[in-house]
Amino acid sequence: MKRALFIGRFQPFHKAHLLDIRKILKEVDEVIIEVGSSQEKNTLENPFSYSERKAMITKTLRNNSITNFKIYPVPDLYNDKKWVDYVRNNLPKFDAVYTGNKWTYECFKKFNFKIKKIRLVKGINSTIIRERMANDKPWKNLVPKEIYAFIVKIKGVERLKKLR
Repeated sequence: MKRALFIGRFQPFHKAHLLDIRKILKEVDEVIIEVGSSQEKNTLENPFSYSERKAMITKTLRNNSITNFKIYPVPDLYNDKKWVDYVRNNLPKFDAVYTGNKWTYECFKKFNFKIKKIRLVKGINSTIIRERMANDKPWKNLVPKEIYAFIVKIKGVERLKKLR
């Protein structure tokens, strides 16, 4: 079985993430989703907890008929080697790392992992979405419907505004 590791903070999970997972699953049998900064929550950069992010991703993927995934929390360790070792020792074995993040790419490259770059989708990223949410600008079209509904239900926009 071929497995891929897909790394992100998913603050929040958006349509480009969903597109990435679909593309990855054309190359592998299973995707391991690493939710980074898993210890972070209720901050401007990381407003959603690990359990909220996991619930959002799980519901979205299942509603899109994607079932060959597993989700794992990975905390920030502030040391490249310790972080990579943590991933290697605490997540299932994987054949390649998929990322669009330059630091993540360089970090895994240093330790001789097979890495595949993900092409970022212009205009869609979590920072833009959080900024739009906080400033009452349209953001619904950038996230899957399940994510929008989840964030509305947990009053995520209000939470984000309070964090500013």
